[in-house]
Amino acid sequence: MLNTTLLNEQQSAAVHFGLDDQNSSLSPAVISPPLLIIAGAGTGKTNTLAHRTAQLILSGVSPERILLMTFARRAAGELSSRANRIVEQQSRKDSKHYQPINISWMGTFHSIANRLLRIHGKSIGLESDFVIMDRGDSADLLDMLRHELEFTQTDKRFPKKNTCLNIYSKCINSQQDIADILRLDFPYCREWESELKQLFSRYTQSKIDQLCLDYDDLLLYCYHLAKVPDIAAIIRAQFDYILVDEYQDTNLLQAGILTGLFPTGEGVTVVGDDAQSIYSFRSATVDNILQFPDLFSPRATVISLTQNYRSHQHILDLSNALLSEGDEGYKVALYSDNKSGDKPKLVTVADDTKQAEYIVEQVLAARESGVDLKQQAVLFRSSYHSDRLELELTRRNIPFVKHGGLKFLEASHVKDLLGILRWADNPKFSVSAFRVLKLLPGVGPKIADKTLQHLELNQFDIHSLSTWTLPSAAQALWEELSALLIAIHDDAIPWHDQVNKAASCYQSLLEINYDDHFVRFGDVEQLAQISQQFPTRERFLSELTLDPPQTTGDLAGTPHIDDDFLILSTVHSAKGQEWKNVHILNVADGNFPNEYSAGDDRAIEEERRLLNVAITRAKNEVHLIQPLKYWIPEQQKNGDKHVYGGKSRFLTENIMPLLECTHYPCIERTPEEIAKGQQVISDIREKLLCMWD
Repeated sequence: MLNTTLLNEQQSAAVHFGLDDQNSSLSPAVISPPLLIIAGAGTGKTNTLAHRTAQLILSGVSPERILLMTFARRAAGELSSRANRIVEQQSRKDSKHYQPINISWMGTFHSIANRLLRIHGKSIGLESDFVIMDRGDSADLLDMLRHELEFTQTDKRFPKKNTCLNIYSKCINSQQDIADILRLDFPYCREWESELKQLFSRYTQSKIDQLCLDYDDLLLYCYHLAKVPDIAAIIRAQFDYILVDEYQDTNLLQAGILTGLFPTGEGVTVVGDDAQSIYSFRSATVDNILQFPDLFSPRATVISLTQNYRSHQHILDLSNALLSEGDEGYKVALYSDNKSGDKPKLVTVADDTKQAEYIVEQVLAARESGVDLKQQAVLFRSSYHSDRLELELTRRNIPFVKHGGLKFLEASHVKDLLGILRWADNPKFSVSAFRVLKLLPGVGPKIADKTLQHLELNQFDIHSLSTWTLPSAAQALWEELSALLIAIHDDAIPWHDQVNKAASCYQSLLEINYDDHFVRFGDVEQLAQISQQFPTRERFLSELTLDPPQTTGDLAGTPHIDDDFLILSTVHSAKGQEWKNVHILNVADGNFPNEYSAGDDRAIEEERRLLNVAITRAKNEVHLIQPLKYWIPEQQKNGDKHVYGGKSRFLTENIMPLLECTHYPCIERTPEEIAKGQQVISDIREKLLCMWD
């Protein structure tokens, strides 16, 4: 049995649940009942899940029969690495031979769905060589179809491509009717319900014709796959245990995949924290984790982890009180052995300019006291909240990194190179084909469309591109490009050379289309290096779409010269992170909670959880900052400069004693000034009463 002396009592109970056996071996016929681990912020969730994975293997479960699902590939890798170390340490202690374990079925919901569909897709009419579109490609395809259906030529403004994609995605992931989605989330688009249905029908058919799936289709197809009893039985027979991380972030499709493959819950372990369910805008629903015990009743067990190893007790007291006033959830109260530390601060400032000044002063003072900049974070509800702060940081030459912005794969030059590879991989994929063709000089939408018609007339035989001619300005580049597309499609170039060859060919197009081509080519080279980590082109294109790398964000100063930089982040992007000191911007009604949540009780509860996530990122210090007025970009367009910030409704009478309240800048007054201010010079009350004589 695994040595769990480094775990607390609750963690140990979760690790050994259903696995205790005197002989330290688990009979394959004995599978543990369903288990829900409620892991509050900073309670050692990853460590507990890694130990349970290791315990399964040490108990005799084959790694090939474990399915491990996370929300990021990096999280899956970390869990596997930790489990390996735990098994190795225990094996050496028991003087047994250690062989590194390999959990072959491990990854995100989307990547696992991708693998299952490539194996079992033909059983539901899906060819296994489908292409996965990223969200940018999906939006571009919807845009093309908007024009084809002539919805962009109407008298009234039809929703733009990204809005259309958001509506479609919400319908798929929430499994709600489009009329309900428009009424609840997109009321300004309700008049277009009929046209949107037509657009989404054409979009679905176009994806079928091009043999491609979008990000949401991976879950949707797998959801229906899991609902086919014969297929579900085959997959279920492959696994004894499934462990799911961050279960509070699942949507109806993901929960449906779990229950479809494991309908009795036997062997199911899910880990999560309802108090950190903050992704309803992605159709995640807190109901999945709240209803887990009832779904697998009466055998389901709930174990709560309550000892926090991150924050001191004053921070946890604020978190516990905030959550206790909510209307839903398990309301697990966290505690820490660290009873020292200052109370969280509530700082009132005049406006966002003073807010920026306060943060800069505090950040620099903490740095002088030994807290590195990257051990400090500024968190905000919406990305634009940090605009004024970014200006101040830049003016003071303080380097920073901002998270929650542009992704690496959203950069146009990166999408260009991936477009070449995707078109070579799937000649039917018109989105990438259009993108690549329009990079050529003298080639516009009409010529690109004729090129694709030529390809279609030749049954999408990519070799037919060699006989197609383009305008003279593009012909030499086209001959090189078409030869490359054919060679990649035929695998005439070994996979490990394909991206380098594509990058070399693309360099000429890059120089034609972008003024800053030299800088952009650095990203192209980086993409080529990333490709060497993948065994095949399919795995590279699929995994890069499913788990894209992030940019380093906007930088003030040069991080190569000064590798210490302040962290700016939306609260959503900060989830799972921790810093010594945390500053939270704009803690006022309209931001916390967000103005769009007004009148919706469930939305208010999610806003409460969002503020709690921000608070519990801190180890030592929390600064909640309340501007008396702040700028609103949308209102600036209409001529209004600012709004006045009201006290957040979350800062109740029970919460306030847990905060140290102060104002910035602090006004120092002498005892004489204070005494003088308390003297009655003129009794105004008498004058007011005289008004009614």
